[in-house]
Amino acid sequence: MVEDVHVRPGGRSARVRASVHRAVEELVGAESADTLTIPAVAARAGVHPTTVYRRWGSVSQLLADVATSRFSGDVVVPDTGSLAGDLERWMGDVATDLADPDVLALMRATIGSGPEGGCACTVDRHEQLGAIIERERARGGAAPDVERAVDLLLGPLYYRAVFSSRPASSQWARGLVASLLADRAPSL
Repeated sequence: MVEDVHVRPGGRSARVRASVHRAVEELVGAESADTLTIPAVAARAGVHPTTVYRRWGSVSQLLADVATSRFSGDVVVPDTGSLAGDLERWMGDVATDLADPDVLALMRATIGSGPEGGCACTVDRHEQLGAIIERERARGGAAPDVERAVDLLLGPLYYRAVFSSRPASSQWARGLVASLLADRAPSL
């Protein structure tokens, strides 16, 4: 006996999530983050506000989910064969991503929504940086501590993106790599 099973690719849940995420990104890009409300997101997404409340609970949780989704996987971890090459290419890509006005609007809104907001914007970047450093160690090379690299590479890059009117250029971001590697050279 053959069962009649209907599988919906992605299903309603995936469609609702995508629609709500898109609505958040559009609203954050078009208006002040202060005006972002669950009813406004629901109206823009074409779903009932109860659906949004049930899945996310609050604007801060919704923003964290959208940011986590947005900042995961967009920047690829390069493998150039050297730590300097990997870090320079990766930092250039991250700087380019952070210079996008829509990315900045989402990041600022998410950070402003609560303590988990900052983590949602940076967790994937920390993991990518850790992967680059671990790969260098696996090749037998000396590599800085991940937290030190975060402080010297991502700290200035995110500070400039969030708090400055001048986003970092790819060239400036790659210069941070030279500083990191020069800073660790005497102790190797």
